Amino acid sequence: MPPVFAHGRLRLYLLKLLDEAPRHGYEVIRLLEERFQGLYAPSAGTVYPRLAKLEAEGLVTHATEGGRKVYSITDAGRAELAARVGELADLEVEIRESVSELAAEIRDDVRGAAGKLRNEMRAAASASRTAGSSSLSDAKDDLRKAKQEWKEQARQARAEAQSAKRQAKEFQRMAKQVQAQFQEQVLDRMTRGEWPKGVWEDVSGITAQLGDLVTGVAHGPAGSRPGSPEEAVSDWAQDLERSAEPARELDRLLDRFRDDIRDAARDHGVSREQAAEARRHLGTAAESILSLLSPDRRKS
Repeated sequence: MPPVFAHGRLRLYLLKLLDEAPRHGYEVIRLLEERFQGLYAPSAGTVYPRLAKLEAEGLVTHATEGGRKVYSITDAGRAELAARVGELADLEVEIRESVSELAAEIRDDVRGAAGKLRNEMRAAASASRTAGSSSLSDAKDDLRKAKQEWKEQARQARAEAQSAKRQAKEFQRMAKQVQAQFQEQVLDRMTRGEWPKGVWEDVSGITAQLGDLVTGVAHGPAGSRPGSPEEAVSDWAQDLERSAEPARELDRLLDRFRDDIRDAARDHGVSREQAAEARRHLGTAAESILSLLSPDRRKS
């Protein structure tokens, strides 16, 4: 933007304003802003140094009123103003033209800024739509992936549930076979008069087979184990010496049974499902052994 006042013209216009009436510096600044219709307002750093220079040249003087300097034109200032009356008329024309030029430039700046703002808003809207479309697409992909993962997890859960159900049925079937085998052996022993030694041997056999069921070391159904209860003893508790006291021997076998199960649980861990299955199998075994050892219980 070109300067509003050419060189020396602001000095001349200040003399004109003070010739109209005495004024303080702030009032001079406000009047200049009004003459330029608010499009130009000189700073205090522009006005006050020029007033001070005019005063140094004897063209203006000042008096202090209410703590402010009020400047007035001197006779020497009026004489200079009269000598430059033609130049002052040209300055008035220049001011009007400057106002028109300033207004035009401001309008152009406003139009340019408005156009730039519109372009930026269009670009932002386009970017927002693109980003929104991309985000929506990403969200749809994430949703599809999540649905696939949920389906896969549900399928795995169903498969695990079915497997657990089959294992539970197999364990129940094996436990029933062990129980039936045990009862048949006990009755056979009693028929042949092999009580109680033979019964304790059968107890050792059933204990070994139950140990296989719970720890998962059996390689087939309990009913398919080869050999006799004697072989079960040699396979599971061969290092335990026989005792002359059957009750003591039973205690030792039960201790071994408990220790084996505890070691297996510690080494491999026990899930909630395994604990539930073990509870059922132990209950079946306990019921069979209690029925064997308690004649009254068998009769009932």
